[in-house]
Amino acid sequence: MEIISQILNSFWFETIFKLTLGFILAGVIGLERSSWSKPAGFRTYALVGISAVLMVLCGEHMSKIYDIDPSRISAQLLSGIGFIGAGTILRDGFNVKGLTTAAGLLSVTCIGLSIGAGFYLGGIVTTVIVYIILSYSYKISDKLDHFSVLELDIKINKDTKETLAEVEKCLSNYKIEIKQIKKQAKEDKEEKGETVHIVGHYNKKSFKKNELLRNITAIENIEEILEDES
Repeated sequence: MEIISQILNSFWFETIFKLTLGFILAGVIGLERSSWSKPAGFRTYALVGISAVLMVLCGEHMSKIYDIDPSRISAQLLSGIGFIGAGTILRDGFNVKGLTTAAGLLSVTCIGLSIGAGFYLGGIVTTVIVYIILSYSYKISDKLDHFSVLELDIKINKDTKETLAEVEKCLSNYKIEIKQIKKQAKEDKEEKGETVHIVGHYNKKSFKKNELLRNITAIENIEEILEDES
C-alpha cells in the first residue's frame, strides 16, 4: 500500500494523470465542434488543452529547480492563444465566422491550465458547462432571434436595371429589408448578362422562402438564383 501511495503521489504519475485528463476534457469540446464541421475540431482543441496542461506542469517543474514564479508561463500562454483565436475568425460580407471557435479555444486553454494546476473540479465543471453552451445555446437563440439574413446571387440575362427593380419590388412585398446590392465581376468577359449579389434581412416567423424564390425566378430575364448558405 505504501508503494502504491508513493506512486500516486509522485510528480510523474500526477503529470500523466493531468495530461490525460486535460486531453479528454478538451477533446470532448472539440468533438462537439467537429460535429458542426467547424474549422477547429477535436485535434485542435485537444492539442490546445493538453498544451495548456503541459505549460502549467512545466512552470511547476521549473519553479522547483530554478525557484521562479510558475505562473509566468501560464500568463504568456493566455496571451499567445489570442493569435490562434484570431486565425479562426473570418469576415464574409455581413457575417463574422469563428468567434465561437476562438472563444472555445480560450475555454479549453483555461481548462487545461486548471487541470495542470490541480484544480480538477473547476476544469471538469467548466467542461460540462462549455459543452452545454456549445451544444444547446443555438436553440435558445433561435427562439429569441426573430430575424435572419438572406443572401442571393441572381443571374440576369439583360435589362439589368429594369429586372433588378422588379426583384427589389418582389423582395419588398415579402418585407425583406435590403442591406446590400452588389454586381459581381464577370469571370468570362464574353459572358452575357450580370450576376447581382443581394443581402437582406427578413422575419423568420412570417417568411416563405420557397415562394419568394419561385416568384423571383418567374421574373423575365432571370436566368438563375443561388442562395448563399454561408
